[in-house]
Amino acid sequence: MSATTTVKVLPEPPGLPEPLPEPAVDDLRLETVLGALSDPLRLTIVRKLLLESEDFDHTCGWFGLDRPKSSLTHHFKALREAGITRQRQYGLERRSHVRVADLDARFPGLLALVAAWTPAEA
Repeated sequence: MSATTTVKVLPEPPGLPEPLPEPAVDDLRLETVLGALSDPLRLTIVRKLLLESEDFDHTCGWFGLDRPKSSLTHHFKALREAGITRQRQYGLERRSHVRVADLDARFPGLLALVAAWTPAEA
């Protein structure tokens, strides 16, 4: 990772709800993770979480994405099911954060590449 690209890892606050179902660290598969990250919107979501997190986890509204809720739900579910993000249910909303320690243990350097990625101009 370059000196200018720093992944934010915020400490886990106490009293969190249990995470939604996700693959165990040993079950994370590179082809599944790369498949989920092959979508530019999902790659953007993960990059924003890595570089701009203000809190431990974030609702989909924090990302400022102009997409229908059903589309965002699909993308966040794909990231969780691939093992990239962890989601927790807080009442009526789900909040997400990147499983940095798990992904770094399984695929060293992958998140540094995601953080260093520059999105194409729209």
